[in-house]
Amino acid sequence: MAHSRVHKDRGELRIHENLDELGTDLAEYIAELSEASVKERGVFAIAISGGSLIGLMGKLCEAPYHKTVDWAKWYIFWADERVVGKTHADSNYKLAKDGLLSKVPVVPSHVNSINDSVSAEEAADDYEFHIRQLVKTRTINVSDNSDCPKFDLILLGMGPDGHVASLFPNHPMLDEKSEWVTFITDSPKPPPERITFTLPVINSASNVAVVVTGESKAEAVHLAIDDVGPDYLSLPARLVQPTKGKLVWFLDKPAASKLDGFQFSE
Repeated sequence: MAHSRVHKDRGELRIHENLDELGTDLAEYIAELSEASVKERGVFAIAISGGSLIGLMGKLCEAPYHKTVDWAKWYIFWADERVVGKTHADSNYKLAKDGLLSKVPVVPSHVNSINDSVSAEEAADDYEFHIRQLVKTRTINVSDNSDCPKFDLILLGMGPDGHVASLFPNHPMLDEKSEWVTFITDSPKPPPERITFTLPVINSASNVAVVVTGESKAEAVHLAIDDVGPDYLSLPARLVQPTKGKLVWFLDKPAASKLDGFQFSE
């Protein structure tokens, strides 16, 4: 069973015994948000990242969710994407399509992938323009306190260096305030060219979930969540602080093992 606790500044921590339980809880969480959003606005605008996250969402393809989720109301976006072709092994789109989207009845035109035939800068501009159009029609909600899009859910992973989306430590784009989507051509992790949502967009979402598994990320989880002093305040994962939305961390035991006072109780 999940061991859950609320951390005063860093949202809710849901710590799981194993990946199977984490996947079950994550599917239920996403399905509940989808249902609430469809009830309230008629659509569910969700942004996803890449990596192991897609595999952990796999239970959504199974009973009961493959039938109970209102897939036709989903509009799917990418919080970050590698500027590579859609059939390339590094493509987050390909990962999501193979692992999730091809197995559930989403509407193909609701799957909002990037233009992969232009430069990273143009792809970022193009994606932002596209999102702006969907904010105008309220397919994506608008934030109460800025003109930022207010996604119903943004799902993120985190790297061992504390990066989220394609926002890397000490990178100038962490300070980006006006753009919704920006680009990098010097990612410290290949491939080098990527587009990414900026922090204002991530922090304007109604719900943000950060899904982290494995011992290699335990130190980064500790630095992102615990009170560790000023040196780590600029860690990208620590800068995920939804203004009005809810933040939830889905962790397995190894990823949570260095949290202050961590004890896993049944």
